[in-house]
Amino acid sequence: VTMEAGILPLELWRMILAYLPLPDLGRCSLVCRAWYELILSLDRTRWRQLYLGYTECRHPNWPNQPDVEPESWREAFKQHYLASKMWTKNAAILETSVCFSLFRRRRTRRTLSVGPGHEFHSLGSALAMSSLFDRILLFPGLHEEQGEIILKVPVEIVGHGKLGEVALLASIDQQCSTTRLCNLVFMPAWFSPFMFKTTSGHVQFDNCNFENGHIQVHGPGTCQVKFCTFKNTHVFLHNVPLCVLENCEFVGSENNSVTVEGHPSSENNWAYTHLLGLIRSSPGVLPTEDSDSLMSLDLESRDQAWSPRTCGIVIEGSQSPTSPATGSPKAGSQEAEVGSDGERVARTPDSSDGGLSPSGEDEDEDQLTYRLSYQVQGPRPVLGGSFLGPPLPGASIQLPSCLVLNSLHQELQKDREAMALASSVQGCLIRKCLFRDGKGGVFVCSYGRAKMEGNIFRNLTYAVRCIHNSKIIMLRNHIHRCRASGIFLRLEGGGLIAGNNIYDNAEAGVDIRKKSNPLILCNQIHHGLRSGIVVLGNGKGIIRNNQIFSNKEAGIYILYHGNPVVSRNHIFKGSAAGIAVNENGRGLITENVIRENQWGGVDIRRGGVPILRSNLICFGYSDGVVVGDEGKGLLEGNTIYANKGCGVWMMSSSLPHVTSNHVSYNGLYGVASNTVNHNGASGLYVQSSEVLHVITNVIHANGDRGITVAQSSQLTRVANNSISCNHQSGVKVEAQCKVEFRGNGIYDNRGHGIITKGDSTVIENDIIGNRGSGLQLLPTSDTKVIKNRIHSFRAYGIAVQGRAKALLQENTVFQGKTNKTIFQQISNNQECIMQNNKFLVFKKKSDTWRLANPPARPHLENSLRGPSAAHSGQKVTAMATRITAHVEGGYHSKRSIFCTIL
Repeated sequence: VTMEAGILPLELWRMILAYLPLPDLGRCSLVCRAWYELILSLDRTRWRQLYLGYTECRHPNWPNQPDVEPESWREAFKQHYLASKMWTKNAAILETSVCFSLFRRRRTRRTLSVGPGHEFHSLGSALAMSSLFDRILLFPGLHEEQGEIILKVPVEIVGHGKLGEVALLASIDQQCSTTRLCNLVFMPAWFSPFMFKTTSGHVQFDNCNFENGHIQVHGPGTCQVKFCTFKNTHVFLHNVPLCVLENCEFVGSENNSVTVEGHPSSENNWAYTHLLGLIRSSPGVLPTEDSDSLMSLDLESRDQAWSPRTCGIVIEGSQSPTSPATGSPKAGSQEAEVGSDGERVARTPDSSDGGLSPSGEDEDEDQLTYRLSYQVQGPRPVLGGSFLGPPLPGASIQLPSCLVLNSLHQELQKDREAMALASSVQGCLIRKCLFRDGKGGVFVCSYGRAKMEGNIFRNLTYAVRCIHNSKIIMLRNHIHRCRASGIFLRLEGGGLIAGNNIYDNAEAGVDIRKKSNPLILCNQIHHGLRSGIVVLGNGKGIIRNNQIFSNKEAGIYILYHGNPVVSRNHIFKGSAAGIAVNENGRGLITENVIRENQWGGVDIRRGGVPILRSNLICFGYSDGVVVGDEGKGLLEGNTIYANKGCGVWMMSSSLPHVTSNHVSYNGLYGVASNTVNHNGASGLYVQSSEVLHVITNVIHANGDRGITVAQSSQLTRVANNSISCNHQSGVKVEAQCKVEFRGNGIYDNRGHGIITKGDSTVIENDIIGNRGSGLQLLPTSDTKVIKNRIHSFRAYGIAVQGRAKALLQENTVFQGKTNKTIFQQISNNQECIMQNNKFLVFKKKSDTWRLANPPARPHLENSLRGPSAAHSGQKVTAMATRITAHVEGGYHSKRSIFCTIL
């Protein structure tokens, strides 16, 4: 037969071939290449019709996507046909063996019919007359066996008609090497709940229903189950080397639907190799290219260069440097206004960086200008080598490449160990199944091994439990609406949980306890009624590259000695904290994007001791990081940006180690050997009842003061900080507070350099270029001012108000404007002692003043090096220091109103 273009059109050929049965289609495809391509073109017509008309299988995407057509109906038919013949792969071995030499002459399989009016009236009688690989056909009706059925030779038991028309009430014990059961409804016999069990052979179930009973397979036995429904039926797999459950539905279980117990048997039966080959040849769910539709945060970074600053100082040598003040500000000038407690606030336009323009552009033209060169430490780059500028409404922000989420395919390519784990098959493989409306999904225990791919778990008490040194591999499953946790691991459970969609569960999406240590990779965990992931009870785990969002409680909750590694995740839009570490929880939390959460981005309380390193914590509706109730840990190298509350809020009894962070543009107070800049209120607000150290920070351009010490009954030590360009004073010390300032550079603030009511010691600081007085000593203050260099841009170098007690010794004080004196003393105060001070008045235009011997403070090169500075190669050396603070007080809306920095 030939097919020529001019004889019949292709459409007519397709119509003719659509009437051919399967064997004839196969013969036609062997005629020639043109015929072969013509047969292939019948995929959506004849091949689809053949597949759906085959009673031994269901829709290829049943039960999860029955409305989605396969890529090829012919290929789906081929895969099912090959799988249905797998149970006969050992036929040649059996028929040529010595013990079965009696059957060598038989070339064809018999078909034994069972039912009213047929050859046999019961399954037991048919089995008694069956031989190797015979086919037993059960006709419609209810077939009940009063005794246990024992299969001693390989047979195939098939129901005739549509699924549901043939019901079998029996307890079957397989003692042969292989068997197949198809198109049957199994129900347990009256004397046993076990419908089928095998201990060494291979069993294959196709297109069956199981109701209200148990299936048991014991290693080295194996099983292959496809297109079956289990209603309140428990599948128990003990020490199985390999079992496959594919395209099955588990409904209404009163206990676990599938239990995998025991380490896979080292002894394998004949079917193990064939099953493994069948699994590897069939299409799986492992990604082959970057097809993940991961949501990502688009952040646009802006680099800002911070170069050495030049401070212009206006001087004129006409008055005695120590005479009483007689001048007053010019009317209408932009001179500093005096606020409450004598604090001065300069009313000058904002510059681009939130600081001052100290070059004297608003001075009178006839005044002399002196430039004193010194370097002010500006905000240091922390994340991705860039400094984030002010957030712009509606603007997108580009994330640094180190914080962009990878697809699952990319992660597996990078992590060869994870790839090997994802590709391995051992124990039980459950693929494309539906578990719904019951108690439990899959329970893996006692060194069991199970792999789950492309399944749906919904409306269960829990989806998967893994305990007692068992290992699970979960790839691309959907787990939702569980009444407890979605995935539960304890007692050293582990494995790989990757690419799953876990959502809308009543408890945690993933619950890790008691030394369990899974790898959780590239999942979406969202809209949970509680936390996304919980790690507690010495649980561990690697949690990497996940999206965790819109959960009612913390995205990740670590407590009771939980100690996971949490890296490169995006945790956002949660109704509580992004990450909460409580009750002695630990963990390494690094390179995560934590954004837009209702509570703190990271919340550390009640003995939590995490390490937070190189995270981006931004756009939160409350604080960036909250540390309280004996919270501890290390905060290093994080960018805490544009949160509506504080950058970092430390409450009572907290003892964190905070270093080398970049904290900026937060709504209230910010913490930044940290960079604290552009926050809405004070950069640092201290209310502490313990000794506090504030060392080697850059506190810049905050909306209020640089540092406010509101309560400090123990000594607060402020050393080697750069405090510049803040909208009010550089530092304010309230009454009854004890503060020591040493080695700081306090520059270009719009109020006073330091204003104090408390007990202060000011030693070896540079207080230069501030719009108010360099030092403002208010009544009730007791201050020692020793070996400082002080200059006020527009006001007094040192101003002593009322009965302030002061010792001024060996200071160098530069004069500012011509109508201001260097030193101001309001009353004749005998408790103000001045010794060996040097007051400098500019006399000639050629005179030169420089901050030299020593150079401008702070001197960071003399500080101890912190771990981040030692490894980053940055020119600015950060000091790893510790905050020891009991913080009292709160905020009327239960949000933070202050923040402590270091």
